[in-house]
Amino acid sequence: MPNWTNTRLAVVVDEDTAHPLTPIDSFTPTFNLNTEVVHSIEATHIGYIANPANFTFTLTVKAIGGAAAKLTRLAMDGTDFSIGLYQATGGAGEWDFQHVLFRKCRITTANPSNAVINGAPAATFSGVARAAEVNDGAVPVLQQPKFTT
Repeated sequence: MPNWTNTRLAVVVDEDTAHPLTPIDSFTPTFNLNTEVVHSIEATHIGYIANPANFTFTLTVKAIGGAAAKLTRLAMDGTDFSIGLYQATGGAGEWDFQHVLFRKCRITTANPSNAVINGAPAATFSGVARAAEVNDGAVPVLQQPKFTT
């Protein structure tokens, strides 16, 4: 039975897996793959129109250890970066994915620090990505969109 206490996930910026951004409170990737059903005068549900995919994320870190400052700098500079959610080496394999990777990311909203009465303040960042990759162990690894570099 899966046990989340044996699985470690890390968020990595610019593919620097040796220095992940920590501590990470949450990372929420969202894949919006919009499709609309097409109808005609003669029949219904004759096909569909696939709209461009949209990839977004929300990331929350503690405002300690430099992660919030690094992400704020990326936001203020408008710097593209890659961000990935990886199952750690030696993980017990409880997570469904080996990795979820967003490429060509930009932070669109930054809330660098919330004041709290106890504990460390948290910083929340939201952004968009122009490309995504999902590896669930199947071959080939799924990449979207398929028509850009």
